[in-house]
Amino acid sequence: MIVIVDYGMGNLRSVQKAFERIRVPVKISSNIDEILKAEKIVLPGVGHFEQGINNLKNRGLFGALNEVVLENKIPILGICLGMQLMTDFSEEGNCDGFGWIKARTQRFSFQNNGLKIPHMGWNNLLLKKADSLFKEITSENFFYFVHSYFVSCENEADILTETNYGTKFVSSFNNKNIFGCQFHPEKSHDSGLLILKNFAFLQNNIK
Repeated sequence: MIVIVDYGMGNLRSVQKAFERIRVPVKISSNIDEILKAEKIVLPGVGHFEQGINNLKNRGLFGALNEVVLENKIPILGICLGMQLMTDFSEEGNCDGFGWIKARTQRFSFQNNGLKIPHMGWNNLLLKKADSLFKEITSENFFYFVHSYFVSCENEADILTETNYGTKFVSSFNNKNIFGCQFHPEKSHDSGLLILKNFAFLQNNIK
């Protein structure tokens, strides 16, 4: 069973409905035992980085997720804020994250180019390396973004895709069983459903 982690940071039901559309059973849960027994984990999220970390810690989920991801090597997909929480540190609240990916979360800063913050709308992806998560996805596929902060990876090898919005930023990453995407697959129509399907059918032998 795929478990969508409920830590009080929104958009859970839309992620659940997207999996239901591809006929993949999922469960929304904040129960530590259910999370520890999950076959795969989805960490969604919309909102403030520091609040997300605080919610995870206050509910006892921070340690549980470290165990399931780092020790049990269960595949996890972070979406939007969920991806950012996987990094070392965020400028949003000047707060440490999980540190699963050597990366920082930074705020967009544009001067005199007319671009608005947050970045909101449809963009394509520049594929940096082949990965099962992006099976049948090309630069012709577009995905929905809404975010004011972006991820900057320390290790080039972790970057799956980049996207350009005033500057080039990491729009997805992967290290072993850890996957993150800045865009919202659950809001990205057929292209996003394909991402979720690819994640659902990843082999659980990633070490």
